[in-house]
Amino acid sequence: MEMLLKTDCGTLKGLEDARCRRFLGVPFARAERFQYAVPVDRFDGVLDATKPGPACPQNRAVHEHFEHPTRRFYHKEFREGQVFTYDEDCLNLNIFTPKDVENAPVIVFFYGGGFDSGINWESPFDGAALAEHGVITVFANYRVGLLGYLTHEAIQRANGRDGNFGLDDQILAIKWVFNHIRDFGGDPQNITLMGQSAGAISIQYLCLNHDLKGLFHRAIMMSGAGLFPKFSLPKPAVDTHAYWEQFIEAAGVDGFEGLKAAPLGLLFDTVEKMKEIRKDAIYHTMPVVDGVLLKDGVDRLIKDPLPLDYLIGYTNNDMYAPIMAYIGNRFGRANGAYIYYFDRNAPGDDNRAFHSCDLRYAFGTLDGSWRPYEPRDHEASRQLVSYLSNFARCGDPNGDGLPVWKKAGGLRTRVLRFAKDETGMGHAHYGTMLKNMLTKGDPKA
Repeated sequence: MEMLLKTDCGTLKGLEDARCRRFLGVPFARAERFQYAVPVDRFDGVLDATKPGPACPQNRAVHEHFEHPTRRFYHKEFREGQVFTYDEDCLNLNIFTPKDVENAPVIVFFYGGGFDSGINWESPFDGAALAEHGVITVFANYRVGLLGYLTHEAIQRANGRDGNFGLDDQILAIKWVFNHIRDFGGDPQNITLMGQSAGAISIQYLCLNHDLKGLFHRAIMMSGAGLFPKFSLPKPAVDTHAYWEQFIEAAGVDGFEGLKAAPLGLLFDTVEKMKEIRKDAIYHTMPVVDGVLLKDGVDRLIKDPLPLDYLIGYTNNDMYAPIMAYIGNRFGRANGAYIYYFDRNAPGDDNRAFHSCDLRYAFGTLDGSWRPYEPRDHEASRQLVSYLSNFARCGDPNGDGLPVWKKAGGLRTRVLRFAKDETGMGHAHYGTMLKNMLTKGDPKA
């Protein structure tokens, strides 16, 4: 049913059911194309927060490429049957809260998608299960692809910094939550960042910026913690300018100002052109070293992350699974993290515990999938939801009725293993992960 909530920003009309309250499509900032966003701190009239807001326009919405098995696979997994809206005014939050709560722990979640795609209301992203454990969950939209990570000397001249619009959006989302979540029953002094894949990597970058100390207190990084190979680390912004000048030439517009005014269709058609021209196109729609949000090379910054509580996860058929496990274990040992290894293969096909399969378990949304999940899957999901709730509450995932989870340590890292038949402390199986990567690679539809 519909309900009203009065906040310092104005009155919101949300939804309430037996499980939680939902405030959807809540704007936290607004931005013009290729400009840094400004916060939204006031709503006019009653804000209708009963349906999700638009997502950032992205290439996959125009060029679906379902001829690629991986694209088809993930569409079926997380987006099939949903109808999304896209608009450059896309910076909004979906907020799930327990009913009649005060000082609840808060999780702010950032989706993955290779920094090139992603939407905050794909089918796994529902906060009802965490709300039942007393946790507020906030799913944030941020800009992706060329709208999120284009760089240009004109941006530097105008702002004293360059690129990283998407990363800056994330910081504004966290600040909005910090400033306003008390109106929703949350504790601004107990905020946990959580993300998967590119969302997890974003969080790691935020954890390397000491200017953000005190804005959040814990970090959960799923399939993305530690240093990836050198070729994928953020480059200095100036080193990416030549790529975007070539992009402008391929688009056939009059410089940077022409790009700002160009139709979105032209921009995404040019993305396709650049993929044909440049094999490294994907590495130019990612965060850059801008001297402000990323002050130095990540390989140097990572030696001094914020002193937070950390929780890390990866799967047995993750993206570059052995590398993901190695870098996660290394960062986890160095920072006293809790690490889980998802080794329970998803039923329904032979893609094993594929990259991002743990999202549905983490949010208790197995029933929204086409997969024939079994009692063991639902048990693992209940456990993971409980672990994450406990971690968000106090920095320790352990609790009554749960297998003991110990922090990382030792030369061979012990992790919490969600295995075929049970959950318990063990080791990641590098041999299995390497075999999965060599024999299967990316998931197939």
